[in-house]
Amino acid sequence: MGEIDQDQKTEQPTEKRLHEAEERGQFAKSPELMVLFTLAAALGALAFVLPTIARDLAEYATNIFTAFPGITLTNDTALAQLQGVLRVYGQAFLPVLVATTGAALLAGSVQSGFQIASKSVNVKPENLNPVAGFTRLFSKSTLVRGGLDLLKLAAIGAVLVAGARTLLQDPLFTAPVEAAYLGQFLHQASLAFLTRLLFALGIVAALSFAWEKYKTNRELMMTRQEVTDERKNSEGDAHMKAAMRRLARRMLQKQMLAAVPTADVVVTNPTHYAVALKYERGRDQAPVVLAKGENRFALRIRELAAAHGVPTVENRPVARLLYSVGRVGEGIPPELYQAVAEILAFVYRAHRYYFHQLPARRWGAEA
Repeated sequence: MGEIDQDQKTEQPTEKRLHEAEERGQFAKSPELMVLFTLAAALGALAFVLPTIARDLAEYATNIFTAFPGITLTNDTALAQLQGVLRVYGQAFLPVLVATTGAALLAGSVQSGFQIASKSVNVKPENLNPVAGFTRLFSKSTLVRGGLDLLKLAAIGAVLVAGARTLLQDPLFTAPVEAAYLGQFLHQASLAFLTRLLFALGIVAALSFAWEKYKTNRELMMTRQEVTDERKNSEGDAHMKAAMRRLARRMLQKQMLAAVPTADVVVTNPTHYAVALKYERGRDQAPVVLAKGENRFALRIRELAAAHGVPTVENRPVARLLYSVGRVGEGIPPELYQAVAEILAFVYRAHRYYFHQLPARRWGAEA
């Protein structure tokens, strides 16, 4: 089948489609945002550590030039001096390197929504197609990307021009100043230039990310047929879950019916509810619900109890409460102890022969 025309994709992408796209690494990615985060981190780190860097480099330079007349230039001494330079500069600019690396990782995480694209490393054959690559060179996305690159150049150029005009008005270029003022001038000029550049790139990054977001959303849009097919697949999963729930319910009902012949008593409504209880002295802390049901299933419990001679007691409020709050396989709630104790005391007096046979019946059921 051929490619689907973009005009046919009129529906917004579903959550499932967006999740699959994130796993493939298909989300809005803006290189300008990465540059913005990195530059901001570098500027922030320099603002904190630049005085320390300048002091350390000045001390190192002073020591080198002081000791320089007494140094004999050999391969070993040259190597030692080079190692010292690399060590000092590495220690000085390590905070900046750490900050920019962290900023780059943060920018990637922000754009991906802090998701890991597990399928993005797969090689796609269509990306190796030269015809498709040539077509992408003249696509709308390429033209927009070219426009953003021109905008970046214009922004940097405007910052340079504005910065140069501001710097030329400094007293350094019009009047005598102390030598120490040169360092202060370079520091202030660098921070001013980087701040303006950061602001300009922020505008470009915002436009770039907005375009990438729009483009990615357009690429992920779906046709009505795709939305319908996905909904059908989801409903199929729902049907499967419902079937599993029905199977579990039937298995539970089968287990409850198998336990009815070993009950001490079945409390009924008499027609709407039926709850089978058992209590073994020394084993159960409270009467246990063996089975419960309403309407047709309650009728099956009563019929099975009658077939095996299990005592049946009609008590509408107790039956209703046992069905509502009782859990199969668990003891009854404490608030029902008194009512159930009275029912058990009655059946123990009225059905002594049944309870004489009940231990053997339970033993046979467990065996």
